[in-house]
Amino acid sequence: MAQQRKAWRIGSGKKPGASLPDSIKTELEAKATNLIVNVLKPKHVLPPQEERFNYIIDIGTKWYRNYFYFFSTYACPGPNAPSPTFESKFARMEYLGNAKFALHFMCHTGEWFGLYDALSVDECMKAIQDDQWFVP
Repeated sequence: MAQQRKAWRIGSGKKPGASLPDSIKTELEAKATNLIVNVLKPKHVLPPQEERFNYIIDIGTKWYRNYFYFFSTYACPGPNAPSPTFESKFARMEYLGNAKFALHFMCHTGEWFGLYDALSVDECMKAIQDDQWFVP
């Protein structure tokens, strides 16, 4: 009788990243909403200078797994626009565990670049507000 070979398995089988507690998720969503409403929207959601160019009409957030994204919604007013609007992500927070996040910005190449490691929620909000890399 032939002996059955064991299948190869790469990796530990665990999902990357730490489990995000609901309390931190709730705190992050509240502080992000406050930042968007009181700082980012008044600064970046402005009436268009010319109606023929894309312009920001909204700023929002969304979760995807252990990533928390900030994104801008742009209007495309041109007659040849493939869509009336599109979204563009400009900041990503990755939960690392122990209430700490890695903060990334979107490069002009379309790749995420990690700028900060092990920041608290408040430190991330301050960096997104003040750092030139996190402009919608």
